[in-house]
Amino acid sequence: MALPIVHHPDYDAKFAVNHRFPMGKYSALMRSLRARGLARDGTLVESAPAPAAWLRLAHDANYVDQVLRCEVPKPIEREIGFAIGERVALRARLASAGTVIAADIALAGGIACNAAGGSHHARRRHGAGFCTFNDVAVAASVLLAAGRVSSVLVVDLDVHQGDGTAEIFADEPRVFTFSLHAEKNYPARKVPSRYDFALPDAVRDAAYLECLDDALGRIAEALSPDIVFYNAGVDPHVHDRLGRLSLTDDGIRERDRRVIAHFRGRDIPLVGVVGGGYADDVSELAERHAIMFETAASYA
Repeated sequence: MALPIVHHPDYDAKFAVNHRFPMGKYSALMRSLRARGLARDGTLVESAPAPAAWLRLAHDANYVDQVLRCEVPKPIEREIGFAIGERVALRARLASAGTVIAADIALAGGIACNAAGGSHHARRRHGAGFCTFNDVAVAASVLLAAGRVSSVLVVDLDVHQGDGTAEIFADEPRVFTFSLHAEKNYPARKVPSRYDFALPDAVRDAAYLECLDDALGRIAEALSPDIVFYNAGVDPHVHDRLGRLSLTDDGIRERDRRVIAHFRGRDIPLVGVVGGGYADDVSELAERHAIMFETAASYA
């Protein structure tokens, strides 16, 4: 079976090439996946805008309405890092729905990936850190509300702590949030996950993977979830301009393999989302993001 990949051309909101957020990486990622033969007829599933009812399961209704009307207050836009116009609002709805769709597919077939997502800094009442809506929180909330699952695990390996997801699910015992991140990186004020593993600066492949194995072992002893959302951010890479860790391409690949093998080996459905990654060369960045899809395809 080929790896199902959820995508939409408007995942790329067409920011200026010199914008701090490398929006062009989503188009570049699709070019990379097509070149690898992973994105083709029969594997691609097109997303559609998430309805407001889905978004309100994870976010405050007033904030959802502000985004949909493109009337987000300036202080919140500054916290997000860009203005919320029609393109950005549409992109946020598409990416959120994409993770919901990928979850539906994974529950039926074992594994699927969204070619966006991982917007883990968006909190219940507002966005932050280049994140408008928290797609994983939306997807988990949709599945729980529909009774599709009763236990959700979020494995967040973006270099930045998953504060938004932790905040949204702080009082939700059915969602276990795990974040392995750089201790001294954004956000300055962390929101405790169910399990946080904070790393010092410049950690390399071997030490990182040892910490990951330890964490996965501890989590396996604690729960057996109905579905896993895997945030495969590539910003722990040594050449990422917003990361503080020192993983190589091989380290990223082995990280993804261990996570996916761990859960698929236990027959637990897994949804992969792109997460963070920041570089001036978006083609190079897209190649790093493609590693997760290439790895996931071997388990499809």
